Amino acid sequence: MSTESSIAKDDGPSRRTRRGALCSTPSGPAEHGRLTPAVTWFAVAAAVGGFLFGFDTAVINGAVTALESNLGLDAVGLGVVVAVTLLGAALGALGAGWLADRIGRPRTMLAAGVVFFVAAIGCGLAQGVIDLAAWRLVTGIAVGFATVLGPLYISEITPAHARGRLASMQQMAIVLGIFAALLSDSGIALSLGGADAEVFLGLPAWRWMFIAGVVPALIYLMLALVVPESPRYLVARGQVSAARRVLIRLQRVDETEARVLTDRIAETLQHRESGRFRDLLHKRHGLLPVVWVGIGVAALQALVGIDVIFYYSTSLWESVGFEESAAFGLSVFSSFINVAATVAAIVLIDRVGRRVLLLTGSVGMFVSLVLVSIGFSTARIVDGAPQLGGVWGPITLIGANLFVVAFAVSWGPVVWVLLGEMFPNRIRAVALSVCASANWLAGVALNFSFPSLRDVSLPGSYALYAVTAALSFVLVYFGVEETNGRSLEEMPASAGSAEAEGTA
Repeated sequence: MSTESSIAKDDGPSRRTRRGALCSTPSGPAEHGRLTPAVTWFAVAAAVGGFLFGFDTAVINGAVTALESNLGLDAVGLGVVVAVTLLGAALGALGAGWLADRIGRPRTMLAAGVVFFVAAIGCGLAQGVIDLAAWRLVTGIAVGFATVLGPLYISEITPAHARGRLASMQQMAIVLGIFAALLSDSGIALSLGGADAEVFLGLPAWRWMFIAGVVPALIYLMLALVVPESPRYLVARGQVSAARRVLIRLQRVDETEARVLTDRIAETLQHRESGRFRDLLHKRHGLLPVVWVGIGVAALQALVGIDVIFYYSTSLWESVGFEESAAFGLSVFSSFINVAATVAAIVLIDRVGRRVLLLTGSVGMFVSLVLVSIGFSTARIVDGAPQLGGVWGPITLIGANLFVVAFAVSWGPVVWVLLGEMFPNRIRAVALSVCASANWLAGVALNFSFPSLRDVSLPGSYALYAVTAALSFVLVYFGVEETNGRSLEEMPASAGSAEAEGTA
């Protein structure tokens, strides 16, 4: 691949952010391009995959109790049905970057949309544990694709000064998907008289909870047909003129600005083909240090226990004394809090930077998880079931929602923004795939273990998540550098000299 003109590798000085600094003012070449309605629209379109991610993973929340009674699931069986989706997501995420680098971002979105649509019907019509688990695995593969494609595509079409806000749309879509799933579950259950109600076409309400996923899947399919290809993908494929046309169309730059942008993109690719998994390897560290950091951040996002709130909250609140209708309402309320806090994150992320939000969120999660753990430790056993009594009922509920706020304003959106921008151009897609896969594998461990941990010690499980939140602070403080305001073409500097030292 060759560029049509040559410019210096950097238009100005570039400064690596010092580790341990809470925030920095980025220096280096200014990012060309403008935030236009077209950029915003296509970023939102790409984020619909995140909506499906949230919807299809959280939709099982309202069906948990019905699945236990109808399919005879024990704690291990329930953990398998929930966690198998996350295992599928790990597999899908691992292959998504590789496929997106070969057939393009929109075509990969289209493939994911088809899988979402088919899997929603398959889950709704499943007749036993095995086929339900199989369809949940397929659902997970599509979720894994969406995990990678949203941050990847949005980061590649958005100017640096607005990248945090628009990349956060992926997380906003995820939490809206979770909210929609819980609201849908609650609405179906309440209108039909419970999750086991059989009303329409002889199918119980819990089956329609799954089938409802065909609606957002169809929307995603239609949007995938109209989104333009990423200019950075086009440059990597040698289609420089096409990349310039996309930049002119999306960011309303002139021909000269488009030429500068595509030349800078081409230089960071170093005239080589798109990244491969072996390009992530390092002679001394196994993987490039920046990839290890990305994996750690991605895994800890899952291990702090947020999935427990959104996948098990309905049955969790029932287990400590709330009626079914109240438990559904509390789950929806927590999801609404999640949405509101994510809006705050979108407002803050480009103003205060990624590191400040992550560090603050880690502290908030730790404190709130400790509070929830103490609250559940006070539960009394009444007729063989634990119940929260007195003042600790509302305190524990407040603590759980404070945890949601702390996560949603920090680790929820910021992690995906950071992963979409912290890697050099040539390896971004495959590195993001590996990190997203690590996130889902951590989610598998969390969701598979929680039903058993809950039976052993509910307060102990939340204490364990509090320890993980403390570890998340340590990793960010010592390992994460600020990426706020930097163009994607500057990311080799933030990756350190690992790539220059050679790969295995």
